[in-house]
Amino acid sequence: MAADPAQTFREEAAELLVQLEETLLNLEQAPGDRDLVDTAFRALHTLKGSGAMFGFDAAAAFTHHLENAFDLVRQGRLAVTSPLIGVGLAARDHIRALIEDAAGADPAGGEALLAQLAEMVEAPPAGEDEGEGWREDGEPAPAPRGAATWRIRFALARDAMERGTNPLLLLDELCGLGTATVTANTDDLPDLDDIDPAALYLRWDVILTTAQPRSAIDDVFIFVLDDMTLAVESILAGEERLGDILVDRGAVAPEAVEAAAARQERLGALLVRDGKVSPDGVQAALAEQKHLRKEGEEAPAAGSIRVPAERLDGLMDQVGELVIAQARLKQMIAGGDLAQVKSIAEEIERLSNGLRDTTMGIRMVPIGTLFGRFRRLVRDLAKALGKDIALTVAGEETELDKTMIERLNDPLVHLIRNAADHGLEPAEERLAAGKPAQGRIHLAAVHSGAQVLITVSDDGRGMNAAAIRAKAEERGLIAPGAGLSDGELFELVLQPGFSTAAQVTSVSGRGVGMDVVKRNIDSLRGTIAIASRSGAGSEVTLRLPLTLAIIDGLLVRVGRGRYVIPLAAVEECVELSQAEDRRSQGRSFLGIRGELVPFLRLRELFACEAPPEPFQKVVVVSTAELRIGLVVDQIVGEHQTVIKSLSKLHADIQSFSGATILGDGTVALILDVPHLVELGQALEQRLQDS
Repeated sequence: MAADPAQTFREEAAELLVQLEETLLNLEQAPGDRDLVDTAFRALHTLKGSGAMFGFDAAAAFTHHLENAFDLVRQGRLAVTSPLIGVGLAARDHIRALIEDAAGADPAGGEALLAQLAEMVEAPPAGEDEGEGWREDGEPAPAPRGAATWRIRFALARDAMERGTNPLLLLDELCGLGTATVTANTDDLPDLDDIDPAALYLRWDVILTTAQPRSAIDDVFIFVLDDMTLAVESILAGEERLGDILVDRGAVAPEAVEAAAARQERLGALLVRDGKVSPDGVQAALAEQKHLRKEGEEAPAAGSIRVPAERLDGLMDQVGELVIAQARLKQMIAGGDLAQVKSIAEEIERLSNGLRDTTMGIRMVPIGTLFGRFRRLVRDLAKALGKDIALTVAGEETELDKTMIERLNDPLVHLIRNAADHGLEPAEERLAAGKPAQGRIHLAAVHSGAQVLITVSDDGRGMNAAAIRAKAEERGLIAPGAGLSDGELFELVLQPGFSTAAQVTSVSGRGVGMDVVKRNIDSLRGTIAIASRSGAGSEVTLRLPLTLAIIDGLLVRVGRGRYVIPLAAVEECVELSQAEDRRSQGRSFLGIRGELVPFLRLRELFACEAPPEPFQKVVVVSTAELRIGLVVDQIVGEHQTVIKSLSKLHADIQSFSGATILGDGTVALILDVPHLVELGQALEQRLQDS
C-alpha cells in the first residue's frame, strides 16, 4: 500500500522540529556559532518548502516569517538573543500544532508570536528586497564582500510542472541569494506542432554571485533533486578564486584580475581574450582550484534509511517465531541419535542467534534521542520557577530498545519536574548554604549487564526524612514510631497521592507524579531506587531491561506447571532441604550466609495440587535493595524467552508479566518479579508486626 504523502511529511517534519529545537537551545548557549544559525535556517527553509508542497499552507506561511528572521541573523543584521530564542521555541511549537491539526491551532497565539517577532526584526534598508539580484537592465550590482561566483546549470524533469513544480519560483529563490544573470536554453524546444503544453522543455544557465555558502544553492533544489540534472561549478570561490590562483602562480598581474572581476564576466575567458594569460595557464589554475575545493564539495553518502516502526515490530515477531521453532527442533532431537539433523539444528541455532542479535540491534536507539527532549523542559521550568537551572547529561550513546525509549518519557518528565521544584533551592538559599547560585540536574545512563541504569540526580536540599515520616504516619502508611531506615522512608514517596509539598503549583504538589513513575517503570519490568542526603541532593535510579522483546530467563517447574523468571533479577539458587523446610513452616524465612531472607512458596501461591518434590529449590531474586526467595520444585535451566503479551482477560493477574512458548509447544508464564518481591516484603512486615 502506498504511503500517505501527508503522513510522510508529518514524520519528516517531526524530525526537523526536534532538530530545530535542539539547535535553538544550542544557539542560546553559543549565539555566535554560524553553523548553528545555518542549521536552524535550513530546517525552517525545508519545513516551509515541503509544507507548501504537501498542502500545509498555514504552516508554510507562518514558518516563512521565522525563516526571514533567521535569514537576517545569517546576514549579521539581527543578533541572537534569549528573547529571540524564546520566540523561536514558541513559534516552533505553533508550527508543530499547525502541522498536526491546523484547525485546532491557536490563531491568536500565532498572531501574537508574529507580532513579537516583528518587534525584534529591523526593517531592511530602503530599496532592498528578496529579488534584488534579478536586474532587468542586465547590469549586476557590486558583489558583496567575501562573495563567490557560481555557474548553475539545471534542467527539471519533463513532467515537473504537471507535478506542481514552478521553475520561476526556483529562479526567484536563486536570485534572492545574491546577484544573478539568468539565461534560458531553448535547444530542446520542439517544433510548434510537437509541443506538449504541459511539458517543460527549457533548461537554465545562471551566473550567481553570493555571500551565501554552496549549501544555500543546494537548498533551493532540495525538493526536486531526485528528478532533475544539476551542475554547480565555482567561478570565483571565496579565498580560492581563480584570479588569486593565477596571481599566486605568477601567470597574471593583480591589476588585470581586479579589472576583469569588476566586469563580472567569466574570468578565465576574459583574461585569455585580453592576452593576459594563455589558455594552458587557465586550465592549470582551474585544475588546482578544483583540487582545493574537492573535499568540501563532496556530498556524504546516506548513512541511514527510514524504516517504519511496524515493520521493525513485524521483523521482531518473525525472529521470535524462529527462536521458538529452533527451540522445538532442538528439543525433538535431544533424545535421538541423528547426527546430521543435530548438525543442521546447530547451524539453525547459530543463524537464529545471529538474526536475533541483528534485529535487536536495529531496534536499539541511543538514549540521547530521549535526553535531548529535556533541555527545553528544564529551560521552561527554570523560567516558571524563577530559578537558574543547568541540565547536564552523560551516557547519551547508551542504547535501549525503541519501545523502552518511547515509554520512558513520562517517568523522566515527572522526575525532572520534582528535582526542579522540590529538590533545587532558590538562588539566595543556595548562596547562603555555600552552593553556587545555579542548580544542577544530571541525567546519566550506563549499561549494567543485560540492564540499563538511568539516573536522575540534583544538587539541591535533599529529601526530608522527618517530613516523609510524618506524612506517612498521617496517612496510615506506617505505624507511629515504626523503625524504618531512610531508604525505606524514601520509598514511601512512590505511594499514590503521596506529597509533602506545602502548596500546589503549576509544576507539582498534587502527589500524582511518583506513583505514575513507579507504575510505568513496573510495566517495563524495571525497578526504582531512591537515595538522598540532606543538603547534598537526591538521586533516583531506574534499572531497566535492555528490551521488552526477547530476554534470557530461568525456566523452573512448580507442580506440573513451568514458569520463567527473568535472569537479570536472579541472584542465586540454593537447595531447600526437608529439615530446613520443616523448620521454616510458619515463619517463611530462610537463613542464607547469616542473613534472613523472606521467601514465597510458589506452590501455595499458585494453588498446586501435586505433591511437593523431596528436595525443593529456592531462587533468590531482587529488585533494587529488596530480595526474596521463590521456592520451586525444579530448576530446569536457562531459557531464551520470547515475550508474548497476556490477553485482556488476564490483564488483572499481577503475578505474571507475560508468557512464552516452550520448545514442546506448551506455554510458560513469566513471573512479575517486582510484584512478587512486594508480596514477600509485605509478608515479612506482617510477621514482624505480629
